[in-house]
Amino acid sequence: MTNIPLLKVDNVSIQFGGLKAVSGVNVELNKGELVGLIGPNGAGKTTFFNLLTGVYVPTEGSIALNGEKMNRLAPYQITRKGISRTFQNIRLFGELSVLDNVKVAYHSLARHSILSSIFRLPKHFSGEKEMEDKAIEFLKIFKLDSFIHEKAKNLPYGQQRRLEIARALAAHPKLLLLDEPAAGMNPQETHELMNLIAFIREKFDLTVLLIEHDMPLVMGVCERIYVLDHGQLIAQGTPAEIRNNPKVIEAYLGEEVS
Repeated sequence: MTNIPLLKVDNVSIQFGGLKAVSGVNVELNKGELVGLIGPNGAGKTTFFNLLTGVYVPTEGSIALNGEKMNRLAPYQITRKGISRTFQNIRLFGELSVLDNVKVAYHSLARHSILSSIFRLPKHFSGEKEMEDKAIEFLKIFKLDSFIHEKAKNLPYGQQRRLEIARALAAHPKLLLLDEPAAGMNPQETHELMNLIAFIREKFDLTVLLIEHDMPLVMGVCERIYVLDHGQLIAQGTPAEIRNNPKVIEAYLGEEVS
């Protein structure tokens, strides 16, 4: 019996008016892989993430997680199926505490009902306590437990990035999508992030798809890399193969490979 890929994207396209932002893209991710998605600005990378998470519906093609078609599911349904993401521009709830930002993710998986919350039944309080305990465990893993009651907007930039990843993981995904997690980070923070991504992949038995412009980070943590240009895949392979691919050098890497 052939193993089913965790994620299978088959000939996916999306068109906005006369523009095909993503065109005929095929991607497969196996369980446990850490894969990069690179390309110049405007190549369609974030649009591709939006297709995977239900923000956009493909004009053509299909997206399947563990063999189950995901094309027409709403974003919250896709989250429950096992895909979670971060964003290129940090989207934390700035006025909420660090703890509450992580608890928000747990609410999508809450076992107590809306009625138990409305009527303040015992199941509501036990459910809330369980979520809080789990959220604190995550914050300890990400070394954010000392900021539990701090407003998210008051965290340093690098800590906000870590918090966003912690919140994404709190939804217990099978597939974690990271959209430029190193954007705005200094070299030390980027190095720590590279170690963090490798660590969480192992600890949580995750598959990770990573959009990133920081080539040392991508080449350092990813086992395979896909390259988009003008909405089309122009290459895929190991970091070494991508680094030496003439099409990739021309479209994107340029002098970065020297």
